[in-house]
Amino acid sequence: MSYNIISTITLISDPIYLHYSHFSLTNFLTVSLPSPLFLRLIMAYWSSILYHLFLLSLVLDGARLCFSSEVYVVYMGSKNAENPDEILKQNHQMLTSLHGGSIEKAKASHVYSYSNGFKGFAAKLTREQASILAEMPNVVSVFPNEKRSLHTTRSWDFMGLQMDEAMEIPGFSTKNQENVIIGFVDTGSNSPQRDYFSDSISVGSFHAASHGILVVASAGNVGTRGSVANLAPWILTVGASSTDREFVSSFVLGNRKKFMGESLSTFRMKSPARIISASEANNGLFTAYQSSFCLDGSLDRKKTRGKVVVCRHSGNPSESRVSKSLVVKRAGGVGMVLVDEAESDLAAPFAVPAAIVGRTIGERILSYVNSTRKPTSFISPARTVIGSRQAPRVAAFSSKGPNLLTAEILKPDIVAPGLNILAAWSPAVNKRLRFNILSGTSMSCPHVTGLLALIKAVYPSWSPAAIKSALMTTATVLDKEKNPITADPSGRIATPFDFGSGFPSPSKFLEPGLVYDIQPSDYRNFLCSIGYNDKTLQLVTGDRSKCTGLAPTASNLNYPSITVPNLKGRISVTRTLMNVGKPQCSYKALVVSPSGVNVTVAPKVLDFVRYGQKIRFTVSFNAADSLADYVFGSLTWKSGRFQVSSPLVVRFATDTGL
Repeated sequence: MSYNIISTITLISDPIYLHYSHFSLTNFLTVSLPSPLFLRLIMAYWSSILYHLFLLSLVLDGARLCFSSEVYVVYMGSKNAENPDEILKQNHQMLTSLHGGSIEKAKASHVYSYSNGFKGFAAKLTREQASILAEMPNVVSVFPNEKRSLHTTRSWDFMGLQMDEAMEIPGFSTKNQENVIIGFVDTGSNSPQRDYFSDSISVGSFHAASHGILVVASAGNVGTRGSVANLAPWILTVGASSTDREFVSSFVLGNRKKFMGESLSTFRMKSPARIISASEANNGLFTAYQSSFCLDGSLDRKKTRGKVVVCRHSGNPSESRVSKSLVVKRAGGVGMVLVDEAESDLAAPFAVPAAIVGRTIGERILSYVNSTRKPTSFISPARTVIGSRQAPRVAAFSSKGPNLLTAEILKPDIVAPGLNILAAWSPAVNKRLRFNILSGTSMSCPHVTGLLALIKAVYPSWSPAAIKSALMTTATVLDKEKNPITADPSGRIATPFDFGSGFPSPSKFLEPGLVYDIQPSDYRNFLCSIGYNDKTLQLVTGDRSKCTGLAPTASNLNYPSITVPNLKGRISVTRTLMNVGKPQCSYKALVVSPSGVNVTVAPKVLDFVRYGQKIRFTVSFNAADSLADYVFGSLTWKSGRFQVSSPLVVRFATDTGL
């Protein structure tokens, strides 16, 4: 059976750790991370004790190799037409020279060969061996295979994706989606990205983009300013937002004050119970402060038995919410109120009746507990509530801009549902659990990948950049009530550093009107513009590309957003739009200038006379006032019902960082 490849890859990152994984997109591209290396001893009866000793020596040598080495990726540039078996043989020969001519040790250290997307291999190496390999002919670079963190009902309806009974979108043919294959790579880097050429995701996705494959990656779940990950402009980076559905438990205090908090607990309390602060239930081995976080073993069973316990959560992703409910249960508690200091709105399947509240409500509850002689509370089982809060909202944990590697490229690019998402659950994890509810940019990436698959099904010949542009330029910055999208936990009005271009509009992205297209050569020029020389450029491209002539500035990459991070006086950037709508049409520029900046566009009207025609325009920024931080605006090209929008992000020249 043959398939037409959709060419979409999703990179997602969450707190779950997947060390190595591998998958193949049939007949097109293989995206791989080394498979786990398991030491397997096959014991059998042999006729010679000497052979036993020989076998044991090989095992011990292999064990020493494993304990003193780590997996490195040996990147050897663009793929060629060589036979995979011949490539494997070459890899073994290179490794043999590192192991004193021993082919057995070479094969033991080899982990995986890359031959589809690019050429290279992964192997267990010491630091010294990696350095030697890096100097060998045909080796572009050698870098560690870094530890990667995983960043994955109602949400599709909430996004406005309308399909008929035949799974077709009214007015469009998506029959090509039957032959669409989407691959997911569940990984993302834990550490700040220093450059593109030493980041395996950036290098691999560059080759994917060069082969017509759009790579989708999560923004990360750190939530602080400047924490956004997966920064390459050839990647579509996705942040997380809420939907209009919440899973909540209501609880009533003895003073009849009623509150609601996030929860997935369906346990029932038999009757109201005394409520105490965990800090008052410490067992003596822990301080009151430590026990307030309901650490394992920190609660005194005599003080906790039969009571509802108020615990604290610092907001650290490594701090398990469910584990705190288990601590309360083991100490004899009958319920828990968890005060989430990060106010991330994450629901959890607690082991006792429980609810998560924010800091403000938590303070009101503790005030009641501390001022009442015999405070009580009653927690109801979790239930589903729709439409109780404005949505979408940018999730508190969703990593945010600016882009600390290349400030001229706005990241994230877009947001999608990633908070409390209900989806199927693998029986390999839990055979009794068919569905689960998770939060993270892992959840938002599959939503965007599905939308991109629809665009690709309708327009199979479009480039990755054109598909990306269609999604971004038709996104909305308004919630379902037509108010500006806000950002948790404070409810402030969100900015492009939170949501990029906005929230996807399925009713619009299949008719974008115009698109910003980018070719692989444009990405090469971009790398040259940010200071790459021939050597560092080739570390990314894997070929003989060179930086020739004067490259345009990074702000001039034909990206669907425009960022000017160091405005002094007057700066102009250029963009080119391609008509993918009606053959004859005119678009007028509508500008919302960032505060303190005068923005002009020339020409102000784009007149197209044929499909596929490209028109170039210039956007000029002039500093009117001096402001210390980034300011935001927008540029929209409008023609009847078609609107092609781009965020404008400007910062005045400064010596400070963020």
